[in-house]
Amino acid sequence: MLEVRELTRRFGDLVAVDHVTFDVPAGGLTGFVGGNGAGKTTTMRMVMGVLAPHGGEVRWDGRPLTRADRRRFGYMPEERGLYPKQPILDQLVYLAQLRGMPAAAARTEVQALLDRFGLADRGKEHLEKLSLGNQQRVQIIAALVPRPRALILDEPFSGLDPTAIDAMADLLREQARGGVPVVFSSHQLDLVDRICDRLVVMSGGRVAAAGTGEELRAGAPVRYRVELDRDTGWLRGAEGIHVADVDGPTALIEVLRPGAEQQVLTEATHRGQVRDFSRVVPRLSEIYREVTA
Repeated sequence: MLEVRELTRRFGDLVAVDHVTFDVPAGGLTGFVGGNGAGKTTTMRMVMGVLAPHGGEVRWDGRPLTRADRRRFGYMPEERGLYPKQPILDQLVYLAQLRGMPAAAARTEVQALLDRFGLADRGKEHLEKLSLGNQQRVQIIAALVPRPRALILDEPFSGLDPTAIDAMADLLREQARGGVPVVFSSHQLDLVDRICDRLVVMSGGRVAAAGTGEELRAGAPVRYRVELDRDTGWLRGAEGIHVADVDGPTALIEVLRPGAEQQVLTEATHRGQVRDFSRVVPRLSEIYREVTA
């Protein structure tokens, strides 16, 4: 397991990362989300040793993370770090060799990944000849060879088309099932919500919320959708709830006191036909807006 403990980084008077703590368990996908300037990239750079922290530490398997450990990590930075005027296959094999993989095994592994991302026939081309989306695919492949012990990916889905997004998500799930801790940042909240086991929400350099999707939803306000056969304006006077929205026969209510929803349902049945009375499960984007407000 990868453990981030109280990581702090300043740039002059600006505290870009402020005592950030979270875990990336083995065998799962951890989504790292937050707005621009939230501290995601700076945190990832400290995890990989690109930036030195001004406080805190990163731990691996219960001990301080070492340079040797980081050599076995797959890292995809925010900026593409490959050579635009070099053939794709050759430079990917070379990078794998730098990390200790034999040339023949590296070539086989790279070719298999190129094939998986629909680039099997592009290996001899220079990187700059590819579209931005395909360049992103190549950058992802560079992080995956040789087989990493952990994956740290900064916006891996950026610029990918829907087919490539699905292929990437499947590949990350495979890595996680193999016991690899995977953490990636993304602005695509619905995608993160769909594929991740855990989430870390950053805001202003701090962790605003962390946990599984179920845990984050459990901390969100309890809301119900109410639909009757007549106007629901009377709900504004009901006790123990807040009416978030009313539109004729439909309303969205927030429960302020345990059991108040049952009182509302009882009153609603006395007033007429109840067409719908259902718990509203918040989306990650809604939780994100609430915890970062």
